[in-house]
Amino acid sequence: MIDQQTQHEIIKHGIDAGAVSVTLGSLFGYLPEFAALATLIWTCIRIYETQTVQRWLGRRGEKK
Repeated sequence: MIDQQTQHEIIKHGIDAGAVSVTLGSLFGYLPEFAALATLIWTCIRIYETQTVQRWLGRRGEKK
């Protein structure tokens, strides 16, 4: 059985692949501007979640 962390990673990779597809479709004029905006927002969220950005912001390893 797949643990929860692995499931989340698989789902994130699937959504990321979809985001790339939407971005390419938007660039070639196949999808409306709304899809491009949604993809941009999702990509920014994913970049914000990276360990590097969190380290820059001093948020990695903080106790809540």
